[in-house]
Amino acid sequence: MELQERLNDVRSRIAAAEQRGGRSAGSVQLVAVSKTFDADAIGPALQAGQRIFGENRVQESQVKWPELKSETPGIELHLIGPLQSNKAAEAVALFDVIETIDREKIARVLADEMRRQTKIPRLYVQVNTGLEPQKAGIAPNDVAVFVAFCRDELGLAIEGLMCIPPADENPGPHFALLAKLAKVCGVEKLSMGMSGDYETAIAFGATSVRVGSAIFGAR
Repeated sequence: MELQERLNDVRSRIAAAEQRGGRSAGSVQLVAVSKTFDADAIGPALQAGQRIFGENRVQESQVKWPELKSETPGIELHLIGPLQSNKAAEAVALFDVIETIDREKIARVLADEMRRQTKIPRLYVQVNTGLEPQKAGIAPNDVAVFVAFCRDELGLAIEGLMCIPPADENPGPHFALLAKLAKVCGVEKLSMGMSGDYETAIAFGATSVRVGSAIFGAR
């Protein structure tokens, strides 16, 4: 299939999953993960009306997205990969949503940078639902305290939680855990589900799904 056919297939599957879950149509946002793909590869998705994209690396995003954003109005860019503190200024300047706040240091740096730039990207806390040592994210038992710290001490308006379940486990319990934590923390947005499990994530309450290979093909 061509990219636009794959994109339409994903959109149709999201709509069907919304319906199965009793969700209102359009309640789940599709974040097309364009990491490693250049501007030419992203073009067909833009032509098909896709406006929300996810990237893993600040430096890679700086190469392709400023021009794309200037040429195409309405693009919303999400940072879904780890953020180094020395890239916080660039991240705040370029991204509309930062989904990977995973430690106190990066939260403080972002708070300072947002004040300096007077630009306020929307923010999510990344949760390490599987307690994987090699993976970033706040431990589930620490999420409520961390969200409160971000809000009360740093003045950050955390709007959602994000997770990446372990690759070798059933994602359902991880999605259920993230939904439970969101209620405890009083946040409304849940970024969960990727190419292999986004329909399951929608059943557990995802408000956005991050889909890459099912749209752009293998990397």
